[in-house]
Amino acid sequence: MKANENSLNWFEIPALDINRAKKFYESIFGIQMEEQEMMGMKMAFFPAEMGSGKANGGLAQSDMHQPSAHGSKIYLNANPDMNHVLGRIEAAGGKITMPKTKISDDVGYMAFFVDSEGNGMALHSQN
Repeated sequence: MKANENSLNWFEIPALDINRAKKFYESIFGIQMEEQEMMGMKMAFFPAEMGSGKANGGLAQSDMHQPSAHGSKIYLNANPDMNHVLGRIEAAGGKITMPKTKISDDVGYMAFFVDSEGNGMALHSQN
């Protein structure tokens, strides 16, 4: 890994029920997620520009994907202001576990939440 490369190439958020998880993330971000089955997994993908070199990922349901509120945190992009996303989390079946918190003037803000599947997740925005 080099300084000018992404430290994250791909992520998969575990789901017990891909349809419920997809509905949750589509609701809180106001997006549409494409679905696909491959290699015995059900998947739903966050919007991406293929070939851009930007890290991306999606939801994955399989025997190898088990949701957990503990472990690594994935910070999803909630720009321009995470208040829009935070305001939708509980209505979509999630729970805010740390409200919007300032990191610093130049880094922005963060918040933690548990998604509809029980995964501990995070948000980041500049405002």
